[in-house]
Amino acid sequence: MSSITIKYNPMYNRVLFLLTLVFTISLSSFAQRGLRIAYIDTEYILENVPEYQEASSQLNTKAEKWKNEIHQKLTAIEQKRKELSNEKALLTKELINEREEDILFEEQEILDYQQKRFGPNGDLFIQQKQLMQPIQDQIFAAVQDMAEGRNYDMVLDKAEVNMLYSNKAYDISEQVIRSITRTAKRNQAQTRAERKTAEEEDLIPEVNPELEARQKALEEKKAARESAIEKARQEKLAAREAKVKAAEERRQKIIEEREKAKQAKAEETTNTTEEATAKSEEAKTTEETTGEKETTKTKEQLIEENRQRKLAERAARKKALEEKKKKILEERQKAKDSLNNN
Repeated sequence: MSSITIKYNPMYNRVLFLLTLVFTISLSSFAQRGLRIAYIDTEYILENVPEYQEASSQLNTKAEKWKNEIHQKLTAIEQKRKELSNEKALLTKELINEREEDILFEEQEILDYQQKRFGPNGDLFIQQKQLMQPIQDQIFAAVQDMAEGRNYDMVLDKAEVNMLYSNKAYDISEQVIRSITRTAKRNQAQTRAERKTAEEEDLIPEVNPELEARQKALEEKKAARESAIEKARQEKLAAREAKVKAAEERRQKIIEEREKAKQAKAEETTNTTEEATAKSEEAKTTEETTGEKETTKTKEQLIEENRQRKLAERAARKKALEEKKKKILEERQKAKDSLNNN
């Protein structure tokens, strides 16, 4: 039984100590000045690069063509198997074995063709790599320029890192797309005017994510403040309308109570007058009845006639008062409606 012996190496321990010390110092300096990190989304960038989309579409068309070829050949082999199964009763063993070998040979050729097109080192994989390499180089170059220009300590790829949370303020994918587009325009520029336009686009300042984040926060605060002011204004308007409505209701109630009191007083005055008149008429009638011996009506009849006449007059006056009251209320309602419309 062999054993493994670990020898003590002072030099190895010294180098490990120095590396640990350098790494600790680097982290400490980052912590003091603030670690600047950004990230990109490669999938999003590729979706917005026209050259990649066009080449990818052509490659997908080619891959679909290969799939159809393989499917047709496999369908033909399956048909040959069915035909052989139906004809076995009519063939000799040697012919059956020969045809089965031919079918297996053709099937193996198709599988080899499928591996050639779609295998790990097949045409599809190679062409995808050839398609991706220039775009990856452009993305890498753009990221390098931005990292150096903005002093980023780290730039991550969202497509390759499992990011549980990411703040959009640190996403520089749009800037990378603009950089790739400007580079493509410069490379494709043929005339002096096109080259000048591409150079002017290079002078456009890149968007500062931190400045955008601060500006967005200020806009959100402003919107919240305006919303609070508008809410307070609406509450004041509602309170004012409630006060006006309550005052109008109190005024209308006072008017109704005054009208009722006035009507009651008028009815009381009418009743008193009617009673006095009735008594006077009654006394007069009594005197006339006593003085006239030849009258054919009795005292009770005269009193009843006088009472009926007074009741009729009272009913007429009451009706006149009701009509007058109704007219007054209608005129007030019209005045109120006219005031509200104005």
